[in-house]
Amino acid sequence: MQVRLRDTAKLAKGLWAVVGLCLVLAVTGGQAVTQSAPAFGWLRGNLADDVPARSLPDLAGLQARPHLSFNGTPGLIDMPTAHAMPDGDIALTLSSFGASTRGTLAFQVMPSVTGVFRYARIDDFNLGDPNAASPDRYDRSFDVVFHLAKEGRYRPAIAVGLRDFGGTDLFASEYLVASKTLPGRVTVTAGLGWGRLATSGAFSNPLGVIWSGFETRPSRTGGLQNTGQFDIDRFFRGDAALFGGVHWQATRRLALMAEYSSDAYRQEENRGLIERKSSLNFGASYRASQSFDLGLYYLYGSEVGVRLSYILNPKVPAAGSGIESAPVPVAVRPARAAAPEAWTTNWTESPTVGSSLTTVAAGVLTPEGLVLESLDLRATEAHVTLRNTRFDMAAQAVGRAARALTLVLPASIETFHITLVQQGMPTTRVSLRRSDLEDLEFAPDNAWRIYGRAQIADAGDTPNARSSLGSPKLTYGVTTALTQSLFDPEAPFLFDVGLRAEARYEPRPGLIFAGRLRQPLYGNRDSTNRISNSVLPLVRSESDDYGRGTTPKLEELTATYLWRPGPNLYARATAGYLELAFVGVSGELLWKPPTSRLALGVELNAVHQREPGDVFALGTNQFDNDAITGHASAYYSFENGFYGQLDVGRYLAGDWGATFTLTRRFTNGWEVGAFFTLTDVSFEDFGEGAFDKGILLTIPTSWGSGQPSREARSTAVRPVLRDGGARVNVSNRLYDLVRTDGDPEMADGWGRFWR
Repeated sequence: MQVRLRDTAKLAKGLWAVVGLCLVLAVTGGQAVTQSAPAFGWLRGNLADDVPARSLPDLAGLQARPHLSFNGTPGLIDMPTAHAMPDGDIALTLSSFGASTRGTLAFQVMPSVTGVFRYARIDDFNLGDPNAASPDRYDRSFDVVFHLAKEGRYRPAIAVGLRDFGGTDLFASEYLVASKTLPGRVTVTAGLGWGRLATSGAFSNPLGVIWSGFETRPSRTGGLQNTGQFDIDRFFRGDAALFGGVHWQATRRLALMAEYSSDAYRQEENRGLIERKSSLNFGASYRASQSFDLGLYYLYGSEVGVRLSYILNPKVPAAGSGIESAPVPVAVRPARAAAPEAWTTNWTESPTVGSSLTTVAAGVLTPEGLVLESLDLRATEAHVTLRNTRFDMAAQAVGRAARALTLVLPASIETFHITLVQQGMPTTRVSLRRSDLEDLEFAPDNAWRIYGRAQIADAGDTPNARSSLGSPKLTYGVTTALTQSLFDPEAPFLFDVGLRAEARYEPRPGLIFAGRLRQPLYGNRDSTNRISNSVLPLVRSESDDYGRGTTPKLEELTATYLWRPGPNLYARATAGYLELAFVGVSGELLWKPPTSRLALGVELNAVHQREPGDVFALGTNQFDNDAITGHASAYYSFENGFYGQLDVGRYLAGDWGATFTLTRRFTNGWEVGAFFTLTDVSFEDFGEGAFDKGILLTIPTSWGSGQPSREARSTAVRPVLRDGGARVNVSNRLYDLVRTDGDPEMADGWGRFWR
């Protein structure tokens, strides 16, 4: 047996890029939205799991997780299977054999759909190509798998998948696969592949009996410059080939598998990067915990490979159900024979009682992380305006506030009108009867019973909601900062670490002066000096220029005013240094009723490009770009936590088009989404990638720490950053600012009302 081992230095270099990607996504979450606590606590929790591989506990409805292949998706070794991951699972996989190193992010979007982003490095693939930026090939690809049927008593699981659709064509393939579990913990798989999965043992396409066009697979032209196009006319066309294999769960943790592969690895073998002697692959995997899985394989009669996977599910918090302090109990009023009006209201006649009660109310709310903005007391009603600084679910903030108020407000007050405030803007008003709080605190199904009695309405721009007990507010601080740039063709992982200083001053509600300055201390951004070949204005393709060097980076210096121009309406005006690359003004108007799933908005920006490497200078030469951009936007909240967004308008490079975004938001604040933008810029003018697209990921701090927090870390992963479809980055965009205070998100989180 001849085993071919690659040069260890090259392997380490290839692993560096993928490890960096996995760490950015899994630990740092990319660019901070708000500063968060260290994110390693959840890692310790998962490492401590001691769970049988095939009998995982039923946590939030999770079933046993299927084995993951070299491609980071459910599979045998190099071939796919038909089983799906549990709904919501996110799998990060790092694998390597021969000259290839692959990093994969797979997400079970819904029970019937799996979405995949893969980044691969193949050493010396471009060796001898004078037009290549590097001798190594860096490849970005997307997969999607549709699970057509779940496994039944007699029926196998059935799935159809598309690999590397709209990519570089290196891994482009399609497949139809079926898997069935048999007695003895044995699972058998058989499938039919096209494209790359039909390069070994191929035969005429059986779909040719339906239409003769299926028998020929059109050639791909244009090279890397035409990547990103959806070549639908190539799907399931050309020769086909069979693949399959057997998976045996030998023990609770150990699995053994063998497969017949239909991938000939032609391009790699032609370049001398692999010696394919056999179509048979063999392997073993060991599940160290519920989250970690390690595989060791012997492939194609000549190669040894390894795989490491880390799997998590946003539905299952790493810190369990949470470790926040217990809420105060409802203070039950003494019994009265008559209606609430029977309680004395003499206190309303004293001119000093109101201010005293305001001070006391602020005192009981502050320990809950709730800032009392205003308090307006009537004989039987209390109008309370709150700023929630702690709880990521609005319903929990409302519940905590209501119970705290029962401790200090006079017994005659029967109705609490609790208004939530975001950045000085009143958003949603929740009206609760005090007697309902007293009756239902310990009742069965108390959360949904009080939800049925609560009244949720638009807060409007009432005078009491625009006065603030806490103004002016000044906050500032210095934190560590990690920034990164992924998938540069010459250097796949560019980064720098340093310090970030932030300050925010709010002289009155809704008026905000904010600044953010980053000082890089160490990184590798200067290791590349790639020059953009874009034919469009260079608004994003030379973004690395803004990160090079150790000079201070002014990320934001703005004045923002947010207000409510009318019922169900929100408005924002921002001026200053909006982001690292642009200075200008931005305005936005949003219509969002608190109980509506639909929201509509418009935004208009006038910006000028900034000069890289200078804190305040405006751009010159190729950076001397002025732009008028604007979009009309529609937002819709679907069932099961899915949010759709459509933005139509003009982009920074002067192109016109639309951006489509679909995001799944879990009730604990996790968000995973994807977007793509199509404009009047042709695929050829756009350049590599054909059009703008990417993955969105938000990780809430509370998920890992167990402590309630409104902090989160977010990142947008783009396969390639070009100039078409580019938008200006502006803080405090309205929909994301106000959506959590209304339905359906408030309803989704109402289970925490009493928590």
